[in-house]
Amino acid sequence: MRIALISPFPPLKGGIARFSALLEAALRKRGDEVFSVPFRALYPGFLVNNTGGSLPDDARLVLYNPFSWVGAIRQLKSQNPDILLVAYWSGLLAPLCFVLRRLTGIRMVVLLHNLSSHESFFFEPLMQRLLAASADGFLTLSGAVSREVHAAIPTLPLCTLFHPVYEAEGEVPTVKDARHELHLDPFSPVLLFFGYVRHYKGLDIMLRAMPAILRGEPDLRLVVAGHFYEDVSLYRRLVDQLGLGGNVDLYPGYVSVERSALFFAAADAVVLPYRSATQSGVVQLAYGHGLPVIVTPVGALPEMVRPGKTGWVAGDSSPEGFADAVGEFLDAREKLTLMRPAIEAFRSEFSWEAFAASAGRFLETIAAGR
Repeated sequence: MRIALISPFPPLKGGIARFSALLEAALRKRGDEVFSVPFRALYPGFLVNNTGGSLPDDARLVLYNPFSWVGAIRQLKSQNPDILLVAYWSGLLAPLCFVLRRLTGIRMVVLLHNLSSHESFFFEPLMQRLLAASADGFLTLSGAVSREVHAAIPTLPLCTLFHPVYEAEGEVPTVKDARHELHLDPFSPVLLFFGYVRHYKGLDIMLRAMPAILRGEPDLRLVVAGHFYEDVSLYRRLVDQLGLGGNVDLYPGYVSVERSALFFAAADAVVLPYRSATQSGVVQLAYGHGLPVIVTPVGALPEMVRPGKTGWVAGDSSPEGFADAVGEFLDAREKLTLMRPAIEAFRSEFSWEAFAASAGRFLETIAAGR
């Protein structure tokens, strides 16, 4: 097939850019011809710096500037792909989807990372109606998102897939070297909270769970690495109030793919104390580095965990519930090597090759009008 993939791509930061780059490679490996239509910017620079390097010359699309959409339309008409595949994670993208579909006349599949924005807006229902008028079909990465789509837009074709595993890239340090560089004890348990720090991701829940966790394992360390969307001083104050200064290390700022290997190499498990979720690339990053996860029972997170084999699911999203789940991890810590075959099996089942094969078949069906 000839596929136009409209999405953020590196050097724009974030999980969706990385996802799309790997998807593009997997579709090409499958034998498809993929035209990337990259964004130059998603949001105004005074709100957030989303760029991690020099942008390519063909990155002209600016989400908040409709005049830039005209160039993308010209580009798509000249390339004349069989289908448009658009990455979607916020209602802010719905007008762009509508314009691209109507003015190019090319059938469109929307790859839904989320149907609703993590921080909902009053105009979200309107944006969903606009999206329904734009799309010819939907790809989702979890059953949770598919159920939401089926309830809101039940008439369009829908393919439920999964979030593939992110394999470790580049040279991965040893546990000993990683802990030495991060000034961590070689033998104490280490938990990692990784990625963007936003309210819905529940870092405060994890911090409030720490006192109960430390009563059973006083040497445990929590490492937090990622860009803070909220003022990091709020979390520093909470750490101080809870008396966690010797057990919590904060590394605020965007973490490159190369540096992320250091944090994952140093950890025993990855924590996701989310208040809400659809799916999470952090789970797939953890599995890619051979680590189990500890998650809350929200959204699609439980779908990604085989309890006792690849991780643990808390009973609820409270600090107490999450502390109990961490306690289960600590009780099983000596047996973590026995979990590796289950994590390896998950990595094989949820590969990019498997994703591209299923997605490609669905795209062919929609492009043919079936």
